[in-house]
Amino acid sequence: MSDLDLQVPNAFDPFAEANAENSGAGTKDYIHIRIQQRNGRKSLTTVRGLKKEFSYNKILKDLKKEFCCNGTVVQDSELGQVIQLQGDQRKNVSTFLVQAGVVKKEHIKIHGF
Repeated sequence: MSDLDLQVPNAFDPFAEANAENSGAGTKDYIHIRIQQRNGRKSLTTVRGLKKEFSYNKILKDLKKEFCCNGTVVQDSELGQVIQLQGDQRKNVSTFLVQAGVVKKEHIKIHGF
């Protein structure tokens, strides 16, 4: 047998991180920033996990003004309130939330491709 036969590439599971989040305890204190592909080049950025004490509408208004994009607050039955923004705003949203003092950098998880 050659060395090539013994080398088996590790299988990459893109959903392993999401499954680990659902099973683990204490995942509520993270803010999850995700991107969702719509159609073609269009995409949405979703932000969930903000504390209930913050006004989602005020944060959304500041995000829209800062990044010149449109957005909305959606009420989800499982996830609660979720902020949706047009375009790929993952990096912008994370830096904005840290600079505004809403959350610390280590409590933000950025997901996506």
